Order: sequence, then C-alpha cells, then structure tokens
Amino acid sequence: MRIGQPLNVVGGFSLHSYISGDVSALLSMLKRISAGLAAGAALSSFVALPAQADINTRSTVRWNSGGAVYTTKLKDFQKFLKSDGEITSSTNRALKEGVALSGWTAEEIAKGLSKEYKVDVVYVARFLYSKKGVAFLENQTKSYFPYWGMKKTAVQALRSAIVLDSVDGELSAAGIMKMLPVDMRLADTCTTFDGAQNVCAKGKCTGDQQCTSLLSWYVFLPACVQANQIKDIVASRPVRGLW
Repeated sequence: MRIGQPLNVVGGFSLHSYISGDVSALLSMLKRISAGLAAGAALSSFVALPAQADINTRSTVRWNSGGAVYTTKLKDFQKFLKSDGEITSSTNRALKEGVALSGWTAEEIAKGLSKEYKVDVVYVARFLYSKKGVAFLENQTKSYFPYWGMKKTAVQALRSAIVLDSVDGELSAAGIMKMLPVDMRLADTCTTFDGAQNVCAKGKCTGDQQCTSLLSWYVFLPACVQANQIKDIVASRPVRGLW
C-alpha cells in the first residue's frame, strides 16, 4: 500500500475520512453493524428450538385447562383472519371459545391480529436482547409458552418469532404466530399457571378478559414491541477529528 492511499475500513470508509472528522458517520455505521449481529443471533436461535415439519399444522395454541387439551392450529387462525373474523359452525371450537372470552368482538380480534406495525429488525433485536427486553419477554410468557420446553424456552421461542416477523420491516400478531418455531400452550393448571397473560398495554384494556386473555394479549403485543425498539442515538452535533 502506498503512503497516502486511503485505507478502507468498512463499506467504503477510509482512514483519511476518519481523520478529517467523519467520525460520527463511522461510529453510527459500526453501531448498526453491531446491532445487526444481535438480530442475526436472534435468527440463529430459531434453529436451536425443535422444528415442526409443516408450518400450517403447527399448534399456535394448545389450550391446556386442567387435564384437558384443545388445539388451535395456525391454519385455523389463518382461516379466521381471511374471513375477517366470521364465526361459523366450521370455526375451530377452541378458537371460537377463545374469541368469546377475549373481551372483544370477533371482528375486533381479527382486525387487531392482522394490523401491521412499522419496525426495524435491528432496533427490535436490540430491545429483545437487552436486559429490559428479556424482562419484557419473561413477563409476556406468563402462561403462554412452548408446549414441551415450557418456561425453559419461552423467552427464546417468543423472541425468535418476533424478530423473524420483523425482518421485512413490518410486525403483526398474525405474523408472529406464523413464525413461532414450536407448538405453544396456554396453561391453566390451577396450581402452577392460571391461564392469564399480562397484556402489555396498560390503560388500553378494560376488564379482566381484555387485560388477561391470550387473544387480547396477541392484539397488543406488536404495538408494545414497536414502542420499545431501541433506536440509534444520533449525536446533536458532529464529532470532529483530533487533527
């Protein structure tokens, strides 16, 4: 390398530009790369969980009440959403009951589950891998978690689904359901789990059903993730070089 020739660092940045005062742009890019690695870690965690053969037959919810288990598969939810919340005789029985106990109308649930929120996968991953984000995920998997791994893999499973659905810049409850890596259960076993979820939108729900039901929880989840994204900190003024 000749003396005076720019030294490429990353993506076209050079030592010359660094010395001349282009520090803020370089630091911003490096932070973005670092955060991107966190997003990549979330994506890789997906394969660490047991995979299901057919996504359409995955059990989005196994409603576990006492000794009874009722199953609602992803395809049941998709059929419900495609009909804009129409309840018919062919609607999955457990889903029908879940809607009835949600505190919302079937149309409101369908609309809420389908609503998309603009997000940045890097900001989402940064939040979900932070101390605050892990605490959020633990709180949000109070009674809803993997059927087999249960609480042991609850944070990992939900985080993977959220990050994977965020990749295209949009996040929805329906998308999170589709990206779940394993069968999930809503546990109501009387002594250990009560079947109630912690709906994250305080002040937005009214009554026990809206504030604790699984479907109401799903409706508010993507909005809470969007609100808690950890974005890049932009300096108020450029940082100049030392020379």
